[in-house]
Amino acid sequence: MTPASWSRRARPRRADALLRLPPTPRPGVRTGVDLVDVARLERLLARRGPAVVATLLTDAERADCEADVRRVANRLAAKEATAKALGTGIGAVGWHDVEVVTGPCGRPDLRLHGPAAARARRLGLTSWSLSLTDDGGRALAAVVASGRGPR
Repeated sequence: MTPASWSRRARPRRADALLRLPPTPRPGVRTGVDLVDVARLERLLARRGPAVVATLLTDAERADCEADVRRVANRLAAKEATAKALGTGIGAVGWHDVEVVTGPCGRPDLRLHGPAAARARRLGLTSWSLSLTDDGGRALAAVVASGRGPR
């Protein structure tokens, strides 16, 4: 093999190969994980002020965070992880379409609204589990969604 044969044109693209695979049923389990740098979020808040938090969090989430930047970072990570589990990322699903609420005994839980809820219904996802943690200047969220699978 010569280096010329290693060029992008010489190799079939991976995406093209994947498109040729026969469709397989998807299980009704989806996951998403996201990591937020707390210091980077602090710099954003210092630059743009508290109004940016209103763009990112619902009123209930802002009240629950009590101006603790680590809690804000956890919620942003949860929103991103949820959007990843939905297969969309933030954009098609807005910041307020995913809400982190405090459940019984202080356990974090998710409420989906608008496009996020519609996408979850389309994917047949009915049960959500959320885990949040922060350490060493990072906030991490892991989301597992399950259900009967796509319609």
